[in-house]
Amino acid sequence: MADIGREGGIEAPTRNPLNQNDPDFWDDDSLNRELERVFDICHTCRRCVSLCNAFPTLFDLIDESETMEVDGVSKADYDKVVDQCYLCDLCYLTKCPYVPPHEWNVDFPHLMLRSKAVNYTKGKAKFRDKLITSTDMIGKVASKPVLNEIMKWGTKSKVARKILDKTLGIHEQANIPPYQKKTARSKLEFVNDSPSKSESGRVENSDESVALFSTCYCNYNEPSILDSLLKVLTHNGISTELLKREHCCGMPKLELGDLKSVSRLKDLNIPILYEAVQRGLKIIATVPSCVLMYKQELPLMFPEDDRVAAVAKAFCDPFEFLYALHRNSKLNTNFKNTLGAVSYHVACHQRVQNIGPKTKQILELIPNTNVTSIERCSGHDGTYGIKSETLKYANKIAAPVVRQIKAHEPDHYGSDCPVAGKHLEQNIDIEQATIHPLEMLCKAYGV
Repeated sequence: MADIGREGGIEAPTRNPLNQNDPDFWDDDSLNRELERVFDICHTCRRCVSLCNAFPTLFDLIDESETMEVDGVSKADYDKVVDQCYLCDLCYLTKCPYVPPHEWNVDFPHLMLRSKAVNYTKGKAKFRDKLITSTDMIGKVASKPVLNEIMKWGTKSKVARKILDKTLGIHEQANIPPYQKKTARSKLEFVNDSPSKSESGRVENSDESVALFSTCYCNYNEPSILDSLLKVLTHNGISTELLKREHCCGMPKLELGDLKSVSRLKDLNIPILYEAVQRGLKIIATVPSCVLMYKQELPLMFPEDDRVAAVAKAFCDPFEFLYALHRNSKLNTNFKNTLGAVSYHVACHQRVQNIGPKTKQILELIPNTNVTSIERCSGHDGTYGIKSETLKYANKIAAPVVRQIKAHEPDHYGSDCPVAGKHLEQNIDIEQATIHPLEMLCKAYGV
């Protein structure tokens, strides 16, 4: 008997294509009708009120209206809700009982994305937001020798930060990661001298060979994370290579609603990634958002593109790949050091991949190591946590995670999402730095 009409239902949630090429997608009246429909469902449910600031904003607008229903909220105020959504996807994944295939077909994050995209075409995006989502451009500029020193000074100077806050809208207390003079790609180019390639270029053992997608963040800000991944893979006998070229995955532009830039970046990256897939390589990226972009978002935007589908199938989270090694009895479990108590924040964009607690499972293979998972959003998002108008909400969302970490009194704490880890570190008033799970693994291996 069909079960989709019930709250929740028994069928697995599905995601529908974004349909950005349908003229109806961009139609204001159609968009507002769908926003009103979904907002009314959210209003009568309210399960997501504790996830982020989008839902309290919506419910306050409704409760303060004359009718105390969605019809009492001005359409112009819908953007106040949209602006608070940073596409973490947790409402879809963990709370909403009406996601597809339920007949109500509620996909709140992708509806917010649609609204962001429409607003972007109307010129509503701020210069600041266009700038801070241009991660490739900022990284290339900020890594130049002279400009790099200026950037380092600017991020530390109280005067410069106040000016940035007042003029650009980047909060003076927000954590801005330092940019490195020497990028990860420039440090690790030697890994392309892989002995596992045959004369044809195809790898000899596709189960034990990977291509690394370095990501903007690890390339320009924290090369040590990519270096840790390489050390772990090498320690496990995995042949690795860097992609010949790469550009931003497009996730920052997606969250801005700049779908043209997403499409452009897809056209730049997919041919390079597909070539690696054709040679039998798995592809690993160290930032969950980048993995999710290729596993989910691009396939939903371009469902007819066979190359996008092939790349999605080959893309892996680092610990997803390591767990597959372990399952096949190929993971090196000769650990030299214990980690003790670990507080592990599960990144939203890793949870959405539905791969299970692979990081926790791998870390718990280390003797005398106890991992406590924290499955709540850190509130950072990459841009939400640095804006003048939203940092206070980002810190509020992070507070429950911070309380749990402090209560655990761990020997180590960290997140698969490096910016989430740094955001939590900034909110914890203890002298203990975050450490990425890949770096924890290196510590355990003694490499």
